[in-house]
This record gives sequence, structure tokens and C-alpha cells, in this order.
Amino acid sequence: MTTAAPHATDGPGAAKSPSGPPASRPPAPPRVPRGLTRALPVAPAVILLLLFLAGPIAYCAYIAFTDLQLTGQAESSFVGFENFRTAFQDEEFLNAVWLTLVFTVVSSLIGQNTLGLALASLMQRASKPVRTLTGGIVITAWVLPEVVAGFLLYAFFRREGTLNAVLDWLHLPSQNWLFALPILAVSFANVWRGTAFSMLVYSAALNEIPKEITEAAEVDGAGGWRRMWHITLPMIRRSIGTNLMLNTLQTLSVFGLIWVMTRGGPGDKSQTLPLFMYEQAFQNSLIGYATAVALLLLLVGSLFSVVYMRLLRTEV
Repeated sequence: MTTAAPHATDGPGAAKSPSGPPASRPPAPPRVPRGLTRALPVAPAVILLLLFLAGPIAYCAYIAFTDLQLTGQAESSFVGFENFRTAFQDEEFLNAVWLTLVFTVVSSLIGQNTLGLALASLMQRASKPVRTLTGGIVITAWVLPEVVAGFLLYAFFRREGTLNAVLDWLHLPSQNWLFALPILAVSFANVWRGTAFSMLVYSAALNEIPKEITEAAEVDGAGGWRRMWHITLPMIRRSIGTNLMLNTLQTLSVFGLIWVMTRGGPGDKSQTLPLFMYEQAFQNSLIGYATAVALLLLLVGSLFSVVYMRLLRTEV
């Protein structure tokens, strides 16, 4: 009978298993919180916003509560709400607020919004050459620099301008539009220049409406106005809210167009809040007072934004 050969590990040269407790593992690296991991990609953008947006706004908020002047003052002092009380007791400020609201409602809420939607709807049914020509003309007015557009509209509305020449050719009465109706003249100029943005927004929104829905409504006998009111407008309501918000904020800050055309005149008949702030800051040297007015304008824009954001949150 043969005997089994000894196992390789049983020999004198075989490796022996270590005795004693097992070696401890190295400690695991600390885990980074998930919230911090998600915040890292947006940290550079947040830092830039704090430096170049929130920082200047905070500094302006501080200046609004001081009597800082551009010239003739060694140092400024804290005056509390005195600048704001002065503003609400100033008839020129109240007039500027009223003209700003008129300019915004006429040129943005009514003019650019309505005309942009009308152009977008008509271009949906127009031929390709007509769409190309119309879009090119409207967008050209939009991309023109604000100062250039102001000079063009000034030449159109002035006493010896294009509009009066056309009226004289038609044997209709003419007048100095920039003197008689300055706020309406600059409102029309803003409509002419800014309608392209609304047209592009609404063109994209109308292209997203399924054709089956409009075709079914047309088969059921719904006319153009009923389709627009009951189908088109509800389905593009979010685009309408976005367009209104962006147009309103842009219109509230229009300065160059009005300055080139009327400089706020005659008198103060077209002096909106941006022009009023410019006059107080750089002509009257009242930096603190002008900054307080700027904060009030920022508050008005914020109120409009809140209203539009609530509209955007509403589901169709």
C-alpha cells in the first residue's frame, strides 16, 4: 500500500500563514456632501454674479440712502429715506413715472406684443419670398444700434421729415409730431425697433402647435378669430408671458432712443425715468437722489417680473 505524498505546504520550506490579528485597512477618505458636489459646477457663475451684479446693486442701495453729489462735496453723509421722500414729493418724478408707464404700455405691452404676434401669424400663411422679405426688414430694424434708430425716427417725425412729406403729398394736415405728441412718437419708434424680438418668439411658439388641432377646429367650423382665441393663445400662453416679461424689462430701461429723438422734451413731455435719472445725476450732480430713483425703477421692474413669473407657473 502506497502512502500519500506530503502536501507542498507541509514541507520545511513552505510558507506559513501569519499569526496574530489581521492587518487593519486604511481609513476611507471623507465623503464630500452631495449638495457641495452639485454646487461646484455653478460656483464660478455665482461668484461672477455676486461681483458684477449683486455687488453693484448693493453699493447703489447704499448710495441711495446718502446725499452723495457728483461735484462740490467733500464727503457724503447718511440721510435715511430722505431721497425717497423727496422723490414722491417731486412733481417731475411723478410725471416721469406716468410717462414711463405710458411708454411701456403703449410700446411694449400693446405695440410690440400685438404687432409681433400679428406678423408671426401672417408669416405662417405667407409664401417663402414674402416671409424672407418681411423678416429681413423687421430684423434689420432690430439689429440697428439704438442711436442710429433714434436718428432715423427723428428724421421721420421732424417738422420737415418723411411723415409730413407723405401727408403733404396726400393733402392731409401735417404738424410737428415731436412737439405735439412726443411720448407717442418715441413709443412708435420703440415699436418699430423692437417688434422683431416678439415676432421671433411667437414664430417659434406657433411652429410648436400641432397642425392636427388647428385643422380639426377648422373642420368643425371655427373661424380664424375663434381659433386664435380658443386654441392659439391658450397654447402659447407661456411664450406670451416670457415675451411680455423680457419686453417690459427692456422698455423700462430705454434711454438712447428717447434721448436722440427728444432729449425728454419739449419741456418734460417725454422724460421717462431713465432720462430723469440722467438729469438728476449728471446735470444736477445729485448722485444719491438719482440712485434712489434707480432703485424705485428696479422695484417696478421686479414687480412686473413677479407678475409674469406667476403667469408662467400657470399650467395651460
